[in-house]
Amino acid sequence: MIVDVAERLQNVQEYYFSKKLEQIAQMRAKGIDVISLGIGSPDLVPPVEALDAGADAIRDPKNHGYASYRSTPELRTAMADWYRSCYGVTLDPGKEILPLLGSKEGILYLSMAILNPGDAVLVPNPGYPAYASVAELLGVKVIYYDLSEQNHWLPDLEKLEMQDLGRVKLMWVNYPHMPTGTSCDQSFFTGLVGFAKKKRILICNDNPYGLVLNRDPPHSLLKADPELEVSAELNSLSKSFNMAGWRVGMFLGASDLIDAVLRVKSQVDSGMFLGIQKAAIQALNVKPEWHEARNKIYEKRRNLVWEIFDLLKFSYSRHQVGLFVWAKAPDSVNVVSEYLDKILEEAHVFLTPGMIFGSNGNRYARASLCASEAVLQNAVQRIKDWVK
Repeated sequence: MIVDVAERLQNVQEYYFSKKLEQIAQMRAKGIDVISLGIGSPDLVPPVEALDAGADAIRDPKNHGYASYRSTPELRTAMADWYRSCYGVTLDPGKEILPLLGSKEGILYLSMAILNPGDAVLVPNPGYPAYASVAELLGVKVIYYDLSEQNHWLPDLEKLEMQDLGRVKLMWVNYPHMPTGTSCDQSFFTGLVGFAKKKRILICNDNPYGLVLNRDPPHSLLKADPELEVSAELNSLSKSFNMAGWRVGMFLGASDLIDAVLRVKSQVDSGMFLGIQKAAIQALNVKPEWHEARNKIYEKRRNLVWEIFDLLKFSYSRHQVGLFVWAKAPDSVNVVSEYLDKILEEAHVFLTPGMIFGSNGNRYARASLCASEAVLQNAVQRIKDWVK
């Protein structure tokens, strides 16, 4: 290459899973049967109503042109109806909802819309790596706030209030939390909104796991801030509706914030395919029984993942929600990432090291539930043989 890469990439590394999946692909090319429990990519199918609607729409020649940057009013109305029935939050579909091509792009678009070089953003440790990576790309200072098992993986707001947060404009939270599977109650969000108003910070809750293995009614940050003064939220159909590859997400917030994010988004993509929009509308309207049936499948799988961690003598909470199990290594394991690499090399089972989510994850591992019972039973047997 005759030119140097941009300076903004100096502190941004290739996504961990991008490299690890390449390693696994190379192992498989050599004939090694690797069981990957790394990425939370749902292997179950979306609602049949969504599949039928998408298939019908594909055959309609009117649906193959460019779509609106804001997506159709019908999709935004379906998202508003879903938020009202599921989260108890009332939103104006014309002004306070912006469909996205998956919620991950919303992390970038929101950051580009409100942050300038020299601003700062609060990022959880441990937490989703994209929050910090996007900030690094934009020349924004990352201030990590600690989450710990002792504090139930919730931020210590009193401790944060004592810090100098004068440059902070945005705080990322993610409940139900990934990677720890921690859920929170509405009172936590109420306290968070009070903190944000005092510090004049926008809080964005990244909320894709609310319907997965959550025995309590799902919560939204927006319910604690009906005027949307200091809050915004990302959500998606990826995990709750098994539609990760369809790329359907949403950004929810005050109308002026929606307009700012749209100004960025409209420079990058050309709208969501109408066939996917029509499928998403049907998915959002499925009955609760569909989600209950999906969660029963995940419950059986989770029991097998628990068995894997029991064999490895890792400890974990049985109150976690979402698509993963987060577990702490025993004291006998010195470096968890090296231990998990050894399991991959010798037992051919891939578990994610918690260190990729931040330094507070160094003693932990994460396993995905996105594998069939048969595959997980095989993984249990491999670990059982390996630990002998």
